[in-house]
Amino acid sequence: MKSQQLLTVLKQRHSNEPEFIQAVEEFWEDIAPLYDENSTYQALNLFERLTNPDRVIQFRINWEDDAGHVQVNRGWRIQFNNALGPYKGGLRFHPSVNLSVLKFLAFEQIFKNALTGLPMGGGKGGSDFDPKGKSDNEIRRFCYAFMRELTPYIGADIDVPAGDIGVGGREISYMFAMYKNLTREFSGVLTGKTVGQGGSLIRTEATGFGLVYFLQNMLAHCQDTLVGKTVLVSGAGNVSLHTAQKCIELGAKVVTLSDSKGTLHLADGFTLEQIEALKTLKAQGKRLSDFAEQCDAKWLADTRPWHIKADIALPCATQNEINAADAKQLIANGIKHVAEGANMPSDADAITLFQQNGIIYAPGKASNAGGVAVSGLEMSQNSVRQYASFATLDEQLKTIMKNIHDACATYGKQDNGCIDYKKGANIAGFSQIANAMVNYGIL
Repeated sequence: MKSQQLLTVLKQRHSNEPEFIQAVEEFWEDIAPLYDENSTYQALNLFERLTNPDRVIQFRINWEDDAGHVQVNRGWRIQFNNALGPYKGGLRFHPSVNLSVLKFLAFEQIFKNALTGLPMGGGKGGSDFDPKGKSDNEIRRFCYAFMRELTPYIGADIDVPAGDIGVGGREISYMFAMYKNLTREFSGVLTGKTVGQGGSLIRTEATGFGLVYFLQNMLAHCQDTLVGKTVLVSGAGNVSLHTAQKCIELGAKVVTLSDSKGTLHLADGFTLEQIEALKTLKAQGKRLSDFAEQCDAKWLADTRPWHIKADIALPCATQNEINAADAKQLIANGIKHVAEGANMPSDADAITLFQQNGIIYAPGKASNAGGVAVSGLEMSQNSVRQYASFATLDEQLKTIMKNIHDACATYGKQDNGCIDYKKGANIAGFSQIANAMVNYGIL
């Protein structure tokens, strides 16, 4: 059966999972010609095997809040594909989490991990638990309860979760503590651990730094650099702030950050000192708007940053934060490059507009792979019981991001010499997974 027929069947079967369908459609439009010309892929039915997870684990989480009330949340782990290595992907704690969101994230993770060149499969998990407004004790109780349910299904050579939205070093430490308590072993089962307790240096910085290293390679392909460029960054979390930091260090002017309540705009650009102050502010649980009072920035309530004139846009907040209307604003304001720091922050209509209007666009599965790359390096360090230095890991990260860029360039090169990074990333990742699955047979 050809891929278009298979895609139609998938959309019928999963009509209640729009995010997952979006991820598959975006991916498969680049893969379809390759798939439909390969009789081996069709004979082994790689389409259906790639778009159906190996397993979906769902469980109930009971925990007690500070008032002594029993709370109930839902938890999931999607083990999507382990053709190249143990399942690998983050845990997300956010009220928007559901099966469709996690399946789309896990599907993307397969190919992102493949692009790193490290032995990692793809997975994702999380809960509809909302950590905002919760005390430290409540978060600890929830993390313990979550890990009690998840522990039987993970392991250093089986499935290695990490952090994601709502899951940082604190949460990873709580979950790792429970895992150790239940299994009586100290292993590399979780990444993003505290440095000195199995964690790796540069993991906190990796996604943001990696995004900028990828962007550097994009610009170098056009005989250009970051020096003097005006950059829009969305989000105000870990990825966004380290993206802003590295852009500033490399000579760019970052003029925006944002959160769910609005955009902070500083026309003259943020300084490194201000970025460090924002890291402290966010660590204290304060909102971005609180910082507007400490500098000359404008607070634009209920507004995203995409209407502001700039050279480069780096969406680092969440999925589908750039729609067609936002894309038109970016195009009108002279944006030349868009590189994604979040997972699928641009919807399908926005991506189409970017490509039709000559904007050089890099999808998150390529440009934000730095985080999972360093997670893979953390797994290696755990295996040999040795820690690597910050400088060593930074150089390894630069190399991995350059290799990802070059793979995208190889598979995405167009007749006019330009690179379709979306096509290149999709084909490069798919080729690795497909070849492994063909070699394995039908298991």
